[in-house]
Amino acid sequence: MLKRARIAVFVSGGGTNLEALLQAQERGDIPHGQIVLVCASNPNAYALTRAANHGVDAAAFSKKQMSQADFESALTEKLEAYHIDLIILAGFLSILSAEFTARWDGRILNVHPSLIPAFCGKGFYGLKVHEAALERGVKVTGATVHLVNEIPDGGRILLQKAVEVLPGDTPETLQRRVMEQAEWVLLPQAAELLSAELTKEN
Repeated sequence: MLKRARIAVFVSGGGTNLEALLQAQERGDIPHGQIVLVCASNPNAYALTRAANHGVDAAAFSKKQMSQADFESALTEKLEAYHIDLIILAGFLSILSAEFTARWDGRILNVHPSLIPAFCGKGFYGLKVHEAALERGVKVTGATVHLVNEIPDGGRILLQKAVEVLPGDTPETLQRRVMEQAEWVLLPQAAELLSAELTKEN
């Protein structure tokens, strides 16, 4: 029996990237991994409903009502209870501490909606990334999946995919195209890539 990497997905909002991952899993696109837990930093995140719709366990920890240390401690407890091997940040808006990322060195994936090193780092998230790209007038943007370390968007790049910027784009239309053409494609690929690496090691 093939051992599969046990995956937790961290979310903060609607969970469109989570949905892409869950659908990829159901299609058999992540054979070496299995999403067994969804953790939300916002108890009202629609991503929790998506998890329930796919029969995946979920937990919510209100980041606004906890210190960083208590928040990460609660996450760690849940991750250990589920024997998690790999964490995927999918629209997770909280910065994780250096201590937390060091504990999960090489085992946290994040998707960022630009071609790193462009439009990345602290303060660049969500629509702000696409606003900056349009303001600069770039003709090509995209998405990057990278490993997470203590520097926001600073970890090793695993996969990138370019997306064309079209005349008349708004931050919203560009965001949607980057999600559809890049983020939803790359995230399952990266999940499988890292899951296969982790299961090979064991």
